[in-house]
Amino acid sequence: MSKINTEKTYLGIEFGSTRIKAVLIDDGFSVLASGAYGWENKLENGYWTYSLDDIIKGLQGAYAELASDVKEKFGETLTTIGAIGISAMMHGYMPFSSTGELLVPFRTWRNSTTGKAAEKLTKLFDFKIPQRWSIAHLYQAMLDREHHVVELDYITTLAVYVHYMLTGVRAAGMGEASGMFPLDDEGQYDSEMLDKFDKEIKAAGYSWDIRAVLPEVKAAGESCGCLTENGAKLLDPSGNLKSGIPFCPPEGDAGTGMTATDSVLPRTGNVSAGTSIFSMLVLEHELNGIYDDIDIVVTPDGRPVAMVHCNNCCSELDAWVKLFGEFTALTGREMSAGELYELLYKNAMNGDTDCGGVLAYNFLSGEPTLNMDEGRPMYFRRPDSNFNLANFIRAELYSAFALLKMGMDIIFEQGVPADRFTGHGGLFKVKGAAQQLLADALNAPVSVTETAGEGGAWGMALLAAYMQLGEGTGLAEWLSKNVFADVESSVAVPDPAGVKGFSRFMFDYRRGLSAQFAAAGRN
Repeated sequence: MSKINTEKTYLGIEFGSTRIKAVLIDDGFSVLASGAYGWENKLENGYWTYSLDDIIKGLQGAYAELASDVKEKFGETLTTIGAIGISAMMHGYMPFSSTGELLVPFRTWRNSTTGKAAEKLTKLFDFKIPQRWSIAHLYQAMLDREHHVVELDYITTLAVYVHYMLTGVRAAGMGEASGMFPLDDEGQYDSEMLDKFDKEIKAAGYSWDIRAVLPEVKAAGESCGCLTENGAKLLDPSGNLKSGIPFCPPEGDAGTGMTATDSVLPRTGNVSAGTSIFSMLVLEHELNGIYDDIDIVVTPDGRPVAMVHCNNCCSELDAWVKLFGEFTALTGREMSAGELYELLYKNAMNGDTDCGGVLAYNFLSGEPTLNMDEGRPMYFRRPDSNFNLANFIRAELYSAFALLKMGMDIIFEQGVPADRFTGHGGLFKVKGAAQQLLADALNAPVSVTETAGEGGAWGMALLAAYMQLGEGTGLAEWLSKNVFADVESSVAVPDPAGVKGFSRFMFDYRRGLSAQFAAAGRN
């Protein structure tokens, strides 16, 4: 049985929408062990949320499975680690009192309840504030005169909260912070916008100020606290893990996605496809104007990024795959989830490039980019549509990219260059399917690396390693030279017929949105 030097290992833990994953890597950036914990958000009192108990159970469960994996593979009890990093779904709202009490249940990025606040703040700042951002949630609570705002001492995101529980340090990495409140060119909260928001606070009669409420901002590579004794007991109730382990700044899933795909240089981009879908394109220059479909955030080391984020991606597709799994079970043949996805996705590639007139809308939840508070998954077709299984699934795959395409078109129309996109997330696990369809949708090459399946937890582990091993080298250079130099990737180039077919699909998709609005009760 091989041995490991645990002091030269790096742990990334990421809280995704449906799974919490822990990944331990060595100083060659290979995965040594992993652990996971499944969980689901709940709709309670009109808000999508996860309970504090579930957060802690998930943290401990993912770590315990990883520690067990280390024990099984190497015969060692995990007692120390070189460095640790925490990541989670970006945005959202966790408000706390001065005694550390969570004042309202965690409000996740998935909520589309802050439309009024986002609109007002966008005008106030002359900067796009999406509904998902923490400051939009806070301002909406102020506008609604929610009682808890009086008791407010500080706010966090999920990643910042978990990091704080383990280290006692309330700070956010640049990428994560940029999804809470706008940053300036120096990578700190924009001072002019902070002053404007403080005037809103005072006008509303509250005594706190925004600078004290927000977490400190840290750049990739900076130290961000160490595992406390209480934090060690929280992470590993068995008592094996020792305190004192250094932590890097906590990041959001956008930042870990950029890191995991070597997409932190200008003109590089990535597309993350899971419960939601978002694209990140690192900019050479600022965009002209403010756009409803485009957010401006930053890389973990502070470069400006155009982000197109859509609430809905794979959930509706997953529901259909599950349905077909039930059908195969009725025939007496049990198929694994992996087999079903492989079979259905590859068959979809035999469908018509425009899906034969079949349309799908995957809006399981609300979609702020369309000002829709609620979602209504829909399929419809013309009487003369070529309605078969291949087109049925292909339409659902197209729908996962449709809104993203609408946002990316705005960026491309401004002449913003993109040398490459890298896809990552569960949607790209079946080779030759979603990767090719995305290349056709964006009319741009899309690569998928052999490390793409490791996801954001691996990206977070890389950021922890960078803090210890970067030695003053810039993040982009360090990643390119040390991590990705020998990583293999496959590249899908746009197929002209596929590009034309997706364009025809989008023409019908845009026209059909009126039916989606009507079904969701939007005027």
